[in-house]
Formats: sequence, structure tokens, C-alpha cells
Amino acid sequence: MKVDAILLEVIGNTFMSIAEEMGAVLVKSAYSTNIKERKDCSCALFDRFGNTIAQAEHIPMHLGSMLSLIGKIHEYFEDNEILPGDMFIANDPYNGGGTHLPDIAVASPVFWDNKIVAWVASIAHHNDVGGRVPGSNAADSDSIYAEGIRIPPVKIFCQGELNKDVLNLILLNCRVNHIRRGDLNAQFACNRKGVHRVEDVCQRYGYDTVTSCMEELLDYTERKFRLAVEKIPNGLVSFHDYMDSDGVGGPPVELRVTLEVRDRDIVLDFTDNPDQVNGAINLPLSGLQAVVYYSLRSIVDPTLLPNGGYYRAIEIKTRPGCILGCTEPAACAGRSDTAQRTADLVFGAMAQIVPERVIAGCNSSITGVYFSGNDPKTGELYVYMETFGGGSGARFCKDGLNCVQTHMTNTSNLPIESMEIEFPYMTESYTLVPDSGGPGKYRGGLAMRKDIRVLDHDSHFTLKADRQKTPPWGLHGGKPGTPGVITIYPDTEEAAVIDSKKSGTPLRSGGILRCQMPGAGGYGNPLERDRALVIEDLEEGYITPESAVRDYGMTEEELKTVQIFKG
Repeated sequence: MKVDAILLEVIGNTFMSIAEEMGAVLVKSAYSTNIKERKDCSCALFDRFGNTIAQAEHIPMHLGSMLSLIGKIHEYFEDNEILPGDMFIANDPYNGGGTHLPDIAVASPVFWDNKIVAWVASIAHHNDVGGRVPGSNAADSDSIYAEGIRIPPVKIFCQGELNKDVLNLILLNCRVNHIRRGDLNAQFACNRKGVHRVEDVCQRYGYDTVTSCMEELLDYTERKFRLAVEKIPNGLVSFHDYMDSDGVGGPPVELRVTLEVRDRDIVLDFTDNPDQVNGAINLPLSGLQAVVYYSLRSIVDPTLLPNGGYYRAIEIKTRPGCILGCTEPAACAGRSDTAQRTADLVFGAMAQIVPERVIAGCNSSITGVYFSGNDPKTGELYVYMETFGGGSGARFCKDGLNCVQTHMTNTSNLPIESMEIEFPYMTESYTLVPDSGGPGKYRGGLAMRKDIRVLDHDSHFTLKADRQKTPPWGLHGGKPGTPGVITIYPDTEEAAVIDSKKSGTPLRSGGILRCQMPGAGGYGNPLERDRALVIEDLEEGYITPESAVRDYGMTEEELKTVQIFKG
């Protein structure tokens, strides 16, 4: 049926509001700090065929966790087995459930006139789903079987009734399972809200209008994307970057892409990449798709509706068993850093075609630290997870952002107050790192450094990080940002740098873990930077006097003037 443009706008915005409202329910109902504080979760709405219709402004990486979920549910269940009130749960990256096991997805069909009109889904990162290490996220695992419980699409609710056997089976395989129960209940509540809101839309507009609007939203987004691509010069380019290692002590791993803008389409070829590796940095196909869709939307037209319409204009080539398109049983718990580097590949390639639309290299590392031990106050096991932000790359007209998450993640930091209330740790220091942003006409964003002290007990931690050997690159004369570094017992005789992918490191009572993130690349020749901005950076402590002289050409006389002014 023909859809009125105004009605399409109204219903399209309603779909987005449903996804956002689901997210609000999930965050406010969750039990773990990782969801209620860091907001490591996402919600989306799909049409009856599984096409993305609306994704809330949450975590881009989670899009990959849901791209094939609805299709896999239909593979596992006949149409007559999918009923009103059902909920399906999954987390397995090789069976439509996600891109690594800690991301548990819950999907619910929405019925109207006895037919499926849509699906709603939520996904949340659970800070433990079993496996060989607390936190279930070790980059040095060698098989997915070491990473936690694998859940193919199964019914967790059948016509509104909880399947307690399935829930108990999942919880039994998780550490701190009372927290898992609380977070899963939050996801169930979130999905119920989504189902009721879509039913409200159907009640008002009817099945035919709602499904026709979904189809038109997809077509509209495709047309808008193709028109934007038409304005970009055709070209064939390539780019490469490096991962620190394969996760199990090997040398840096080179990743590559060849990208072609071809009239109204964009083709990305990842086939010339290494085979999947022994460590856990392999990226499943759905994760690769999520990276590409996020990156091109950001560069080509950030105003696009977040639905699957523009996917039709993008062709992704890879090969089964490639590190960027891994197959079972490859470990993939640490796939997030590989996804970040893949985003850098796409941005680096597009910088050769549309340089004014692309930022320089970012910190591009979802540096995760997973602490565990027995709380000295209660004696109970805890798992404390946190990821840290770093620098964001400079643009052609502006400095990069300091201390932020970039690209495939959008989580917040864990507030110090929350961490210290819930876990036996204390933050000793939390600061920006001078000179960590790459010099340029526009400076790269600064990294952060956080010192965390363990209190009154001995603990262990697992580290998953990257960009500690290969720094974030600059663009058009801009210099690289600084790499990250993780140090145990800093400022003592026992100080030691920890490998970026290491599990089970002990941290005794009173010991400090210092987490310093990567900075970001600069944009343009540093000698062209406005002197007023150099002086401001000095006054704010963003750069040191040594950098002002070395990188920006400031004379000793100018430097004395600034120092006098500061005094």
C-alpha cells in the first residue's frame, strides 16, 4: 500500500522511541554495574523477516549480535512453534546469538491479527557466563569451548510462562549467578515493554499500515544512502593496520581491506587477511558486518535512519575461516579489539577518498579488565568488569575528543563511587595523560590513566587490550597518538608492564593496577597549529613544554612568556 510521508515519519519515530524506551527499562531494571551504570546493552526492533527497523543509540557492536538472530530462530523453530508470549534466548556467535558469549540476546515476536508483525530484541553484556576465567573474556583462550556456556536459540518463555529448566541450566554455568538472574529479568521486562508498545502501534494503525511503513523505511534509507554515495568520487583504495598479537604471544597481526566506491555501491574485500588465529581475537561474520555498517554510515551519511535499508548498497567479501569471518570453534571473546581495528581499516581507506569526512586513528581498543576474588566483607565471589576510554582522532577542522569510547563501543566509565561501594577496590588516581594526543594542526584526543588499588584481600585480573604496540595513526601530516600501557605495582621495585592479552594475573592486597589507554592521531601539519591553541594546551596541561618546542616549533622565548603568564 502507498504510505503517506507524514504518517511514515510519525511511525518511524515511534519505532525509534520504542527501542529507546526498551533501553531505558533495561538500564533502570538491571542488577549489575556493567548494565545499570556502564550501559553495556542495546535494544532493537525488527520486521517480521528479521530486517533491522530501528536500533537505539546504544552499542554499535551489538548490532552484529542481533543481525542473524531472527533468521536463526526461524531455522530452529517452525512457524507454528512460534507463539504469542514466547521469548527466545541465545548467545552463540556461530548460531545467530551474538559475536561473543558474554553478550546474551533475548528476542520476542509481536503478533497482530494472528500474524507476526515484528520482533523486539535486547542484548546485554553479562560480566560472567562461565568458561576458564572469571569474566569469560580472555583474549588468550584457544577455543570457544573455553569461553563459557553456548546457548543456541531456545525458548526461555513459552506463551508467557518461564521455562525454569532452561534458566537454571544457564545460571548453573555462570559465576555470581544471582546477578545473572537479575540482569536477565531486566531483559525480560525490557522485551515485554517492547512487545506492548508495538501492539499499541498496531492497535492504532493496523497490520497493513505498520508492515508497509516498515518496508518503506527500508527503501527510503537505501535510496538516501545511494544518493549520498553518488556524490563520492569513484575509487579503489586499500589500507592496512595491525593487532598487537594473536592473543597467545605471537607477533603483530596485519589486517587489510580493499575498498571500492562504485557509482551507487560500496564494495569491501577482506579476503586477503590471515586465517583465524589460535587466540581469541577472531571476529565472526556478523561482527564484521556490524563494523562495516557502522563505519560507512558514520562517514557517508550519519543522518541515515539506523535500519537495514542501506545494507543493500554495501557488499562485504570475506572467506570462511578468515580472522575477519571466523568459523567454529575459533575463540572470539576478544573480538571487540579486532572490530575496532577493522573500523580503523574502513576509516583509513575512506580517508583516501573523502579526507574531510574521516577522523584520524582513535584509541580503538576496548581495553577490558576483569577482576575477581572473594569480597573480604562478605566472603562471596565477585566479578568486577570495567573498560576504559582513550583518545578520539582529530578532524580536518577540530581537535579530537579526550578520554572517550570510540567506534564500536558506546559504554560509559564506571563511576568511582559505584565501583568503591560495590567492590573492594579504590581509585587512587584518574587523570588525562599529557602528550598522548598526536600532534597536528588539530591535536588528537588525550588518553586517560586510572590507578586501581585492591583492598584487604588478594585478587586476580584478566586483561584484554590492544594498541599497546602499534600507535593510532595520524592523517595528512598529523602525528600518531601514544600507545597504551598497563602496569602492575607502578612506582615500586616490583613494577612490571603486563602484556595486552593476559589472564589470571594475581594482584595482592594493597597492590595497584595502572591502566593507561592509547591516545589518538593528529590531523594536519603540527607547525600549522594556531599558536593560541598551543598556548591553551600548555596552560591546560594537555601538552608539555618539551612537546611545544619539539612538535609545534615554539621557541624558548615564546615558552618563557607562557610560563610567566601561567605564574
